[in-house]
Order: sequence, then C-alpha cells, then structure tokens
Amino acid sequence: MSVEIGQNFSHYQILEKLGEGGMGVVYKAFDSSLKRNVALKFLPANLTENISSRKRFIVEAQAASALDHPNICNIHEINETDDGQLYICMAYYDGESLRQKIKKGPLTFEESLDIFFHIAQGLKAAHEEKIVHRDIKPGNIIITDKGEVKIVDFGLAKLNGVSKLTKETSTLGTIHYMSPEQLQGKEVDHRSDIWSLGVVIYELLTGEPPFKGDYESAVHYAILNEEAGLVDNSVSQEIKNVLDKCLSKKPEDRYEDVGELADELKSTSEKPSDKDFGKIGLKKRWANISILVSVLVLVFMAIGIAIGIMIGLIL
Repeated sequence: MSVEIGQNFSHYQILEKLGEGGMGVVYKAFDSSLKRNVALKFLPANLTENISSRKRFIVEAQAASALDHPNICNIHEINETDDGQLYICMAYYDGESLRQKIKKGPLTFEESLDIFFHIAQGLKAAHEEKIVHRDIKPGNIIITDKGEVKIVDFGLAKLNGVSKLTKETSTLGTIHYMSPEQLQGKEVDHRSDIWSLGVVIYELLTGEPPFKGDYESAVHYAILNEEAGLVDNSVSQEIKNVLDKCLSKKPEDRYEDVGELADELKSTSEKPSDKDFGKIGLKKRWANISILVSVLVLVFMAIGIAIGIMIGLIL
C-alpha cells in the first residue's frame, strides 16, 4: 500500500509522516470512528512475507496490546490493509523521543534518573507478563509534553529474527543497544532488555553509547569483546558498578530483574560518596557547606556580642 498524506483508508485519515526506519513507517492519523489522533505504523512487506513470522508477530503484538501500564504505549489495533500490509494502531502522544531529547544536549543526573525509573517501571510490568521488548533504545522511548515516559514498539524486534533485523534496520541506530546474545542469534529473555537499559543509562549520563564504531562490524566486535569503561569523573564508582553489571557479557551475570536494578540504582544514588556523582551530589555538598558557614557566622556573631557586652561592663 502506498500511503499519502490526506489519504483515507478504513476509518483513518493520514495527517502527517512521523518517522521511518527499518521496522516501518509511522504516520499520525485521525481515527474518525473514535474522534482521536492515533499513530499508525506500517510494517514493510518483506518483514512479514514469511507466514510463520507473520503469525508469530501478530500473537506477540496481541500480547503486548494487553499490557496496561502508564509507561507503556497503548496498542489499539493490529490489522492489515486490503493488499495485505500489516499495520499497528497505537496511541499518539505529543512530545519527542528520548533520542531527540539527548541530541539537544546532556541531561542532568536528576532528569536521567527520573526517565530511567519510568522506563524500568514499564519494563518490569511487561516482564511480569513474560513479554520481552528486545529493542529498548532512545528512539523507542517517548517523552510526552506532559513529562510522561512511554515505551513503544513492543515485540517488533523479534520479527523474522535477529539477522533479518540487523540487515533491514538502520543498524548503526539499533545495533548499539543489542545484547551479545542477540547479536549471536541466541534465545533472549528479560536480561537482554536489562543490557539495553544499561546502554540507555550510559548514554543518558555521557551523551553517547558505550560501544562505538564507524561500521556495524566494529560495533558488533566491541559489544562482544570490549568493556564499557565509564571514565566520566562526575559519576560515582557505585553508579559505574551498576552499569558494569547491566553490561555483563553473560546474561547470568546481570541483574536478575529490572526491579533489582532499579532498587540498587536508587539506593546507590542516595548514598553519600567520596566522589561526585552528578548534580545531586553537588547540591547536597553545597547545601552542607552553606549550613556550616551559616552556623559559624552565627557563632562568631554571638562571640562578638558577648565580648562587646563584657567590654561595656568593664568600662
């Protein structure tokens, strides 16, 4: 199906193109049946031409549509056009992707933590229902104009397998967030999402992913063989340890679940540290210094007043 702006099909009117990637094209549309704006994602025919892959995707998309959580994008419908092209109708949110937000400039430590905890809550809810996202990355996180955090595109990454995904997508936009087991074509579980979430945390703190390269093969090699050394001195050793555990090459060496990761990161970020771990640490440190200075000023004033009174009595 060739989609054009202003075109009508079923009860949808195409309003504008929102984005495009290897996993399809997304349009903003108006649902005349329910009188609301929606997002329509049309999947490439070559990714759904295999019957078994197509059936598996529909089953997974239906499972994802049953998720009801404030940090997960609502899926309204999975259907196909008259010529057999699959599409997903999702909730439309005014806002921007986390990728767009990062490109505008570095986020504060507080902002990064807040976004992370919302993503973690959504993933935790999905994992409890045995649903693995498989493609957590900044482009699949929406920050709405109301400040809400929404995870989109559940289940799409399994479509036609990993090898097909890496060939059909813009790999230097997706491969950075793939776990070692994904790249090796092995079966993945929720711990693969934990790896990807670790990459996102790293990028939130530094502005770039931990494993880099000019070519897909270079990034592939780095993910499988190199360590993600975080050299930023503004990040505490405790935070670095959390990231190291998220980015362990072996799934069994990572956090057992997202809840455990969130609890440890929260606990770590609240601990006093010898090293500064972001603006939160700086604010606390300056606040303590300000209190100490204020107390000393009051003490000296009191001493001065007492001396003045004593001198007055002597004279």
